[in-house]
Amino acid sequence: MQTLSVKKRIQKAIFLVTLLLSISNTAQAQLSVSAPLDPTGFLKERLNRIDETITAEIASGKIPGAVALIARDGKLAYHQSFGFSDVAASAPMKKDSIFRIASMTKAVTAVSAMILYERGLFQLNDPISKYIPEYADMMVVSEVNSNGDVSAVVAAKTPIKIIDLFTHSSGLSYPFASNSLQSSYVRAGIIDGMTSKETTLATQMKLLAEQPLLFEPGSNYTYGLSIDLLGYLVEVVSGRSLNQFFNEEIFVPLKMHDTHFYLPENKFDRLVTLYAETEEAELVVSRGTESNIILDNPRYPIGSGKTYYSGGAGLSSTAYDYSRFIQMLLNEGDLDGSRILSRKSVELMRSARVDSNGDQVSDFGLSFEVVVDPAQTGELGSVGTFSWSGAYLTSYWIDPSENLIAVFMSQVRPSQSDIRAKFSTLVYQALK
Repeated sequence: MQTLSVKKRIQKAIFLVTLLLSISNTAQAQLSVSAPLDPTGFLKERLNRIDETITAEIASGKIPGAVALIARDGKLAYHQSFGFSDVAASAPMKKDSIFRIASMTKAVTAVSAMILYERGLFQLNDPISKYIPEYADMMVVSEVNSNGDVSAVVAAKTPIKIIDLFTHSSGLSYPFASNSLQSSYVRAGIIDGMTSKETTLATQMKLLAEQPLLFEPGSNYTYGLSIDLLGYLVEVVSGRSLNQFFNEEIFVPLKMHDTHFYLPENKFDRLVTLYAETEEAELVVSRGTESNIILDNPRYPIGSGKTYYSGGAGLSSTAYDYSRFIQMLLNEGDLDGSRILSRKSVELMRSARVDSNGDQVSDFGLSFEVVVDPAQTGELGSVGTFSWSGAYLTSYWIDPSENLIAVFMSQVRPSQSDIRAKFSTLVYQALK
């Protein structure tokens, strides 16, 4: 990593930030939005608190910049850009700036799988080995040594079902996860999600099948590569690459023109620089190596390779593009006459199924966290809100009760900023 006093640069240029914000928000409105903002349903003076809070977060050096978006009743109510996409270059953040969205990719993969399910190409309770035979006869961790590594395994009693992949209850983990599988995953060269290695999803998922499971399929929850395997199922069943399937079945119909696994060269300059927060709470430009580990590859998605399509973490997008995707989900599968999923499939996806936190606050649906008791969250919100986030300080949520969607995007990892939680509070406090 290369040290850069982002906080000092921003503090010295706070007037410039404000000026650029104003210019960007005026000039970009017609580039990504076909209709003027309609804040109906919100108190305008309270919406202004979002601007104040994000601008303060930038001035304090916690984030370099951000884009925030809110839509209600199918109308764009708020869409603003703040700060810089690259501080050293004094490049202003714009509404059409492109962000690495990491795990926000998972929802796109889950929708893709449901498209194929609706076409009768598999059943959710089918074993994954019916379509990917390498996942037959899986082993499960039975003993762990004093170093926390796997020391013994036993044959799995139950197969991994396709629905287990949606809910992260398959027993598959991540190489960066702190559990007994970490060292064996790393030794095997399992990829977290972003890479410039010359490999494919098929190669990686077959390699993953050689590793033991953390627990019996369907018996527990652990966040991991389940959705990547679901993405490989999409490839196998459809006969298309995940990239091709996403484009043909989702991005083109929804007019998501700026969402990609790997950016075309003419969009390189719109990719937001990736930052990291040091132990001293300073932002630095992330300078990791192009390895097989997701968090060490800041050049993604413009590096070499470009053959691995991670259904769990590989996409980059804009706030507006992603808002079209989640608006489709809020609309129960349809947007502007393009029917992606049936109403019943969306209902199933947003239904709480697995207790992911060991509490009664939120559960996990088919790739989404679902609020089951907002009174226990300590935050403003609604029962049935479904959401997720990305590793680089991005997030979204869909609130059917308020007919509302929201997207927040910045680009810092690791980060101690609580701006995503603040943004959520600010959205709800502004409702009429």
